[in-house]
Amino acid sequence: MKRIVTASILILVVVALIFFGQLWMLTLVACAVAELAAYEYLRLANTSGTHIPVWWMIFGTALVFLFTLPRFPNEAELPALSLMALLLLAWSGFRAPLERVLADAALGLFGLIYVAYPLTLVPMIWYRDDGKPLLLFLMVSVWAGDIAALYVGRRWGRHKLSRLSPNKTWEGTFASVGGSLLAGLAVVLAGNLLSTYESNTILHIVEPVWQSAVLAVIINVAAQLGDLLESAIKRGAGVKDSGTILPGHGGVLDRIDALLVAAPVLWCVLLLKDAFSLGRF
Repeated sequence: MKRIVTASILILVVVALIFFGQLWMLTLVACAVAELAAYEYLRLANTSGTHIPVWWMIFGTALVFLFTLPRFPNEAELPALSLMALLLLAWSGFRAPLERVLADAALGLFGLIYVAYPLTLVPMIWYRDDGKPLLLFLMVSVWAGDIAALYVGRRWGRHKLSRLSPNKTWEGTFASVGGSLLAGLAVVLAGNLLSTYESNTILHIVEPVWQSAVLAVIINVAAQLGDLLESAIKRGAGVKDSGTILPGHGGVLDRIDALLVAAPVLWCVLLLKDAFSLGRF
């Protein structure tokens, strides 16, 4: 019950932000989520004997989000990441044992790339002309895939998927793909109905249905990979959950692990579509 209540509240908040929020609201909420997830990542990383300063992770995450604001050029995040990497390298070099300098700097920079950067893409996707339906499509595809995998895997799962996550099965994996596909197509259908009968284009998607179906599958595969990769990090750290802040769900990082891979993959697809003039979503 706790899991259902928590998930319902989170879904309502996200949907409200997508359709009624402003860019600064999405950026602020995404940054807050990234700060919590980055702190959980820092605790996991430090179990290996490294020591990434909390102040560096908090400041670095905020800085990366700052440089995603429209007043900055699109490539501003790369210099920010480089600056934070050099700052951590210098800090570790003068304060940490020399054998730990490289590990501290590498794991710290990876934390920004793994946690902070993917979440900066959420407001950036929303800010596009087709951002609202696209962001909803992303979220719904991730959510539906996760739900389908959970319940089908528990009920009919027999064949183990990977040693990275012993509870995941191939049955749940295929159900996840199907769930994302159906949910993504439901968003497309809802957009078509709204534009046809209500003259409301808020969810209108101009791409052919088959392209939306392919995109839903791509997002699902990326999301499942993100789930497995976070499981690998947790197993390496010897913990079951990244935290306990979300009742029934564990930590923030546990809840957004799929999105951390799905969002960059979607962003790459959009960049390719724009580069080759393949049309908007």
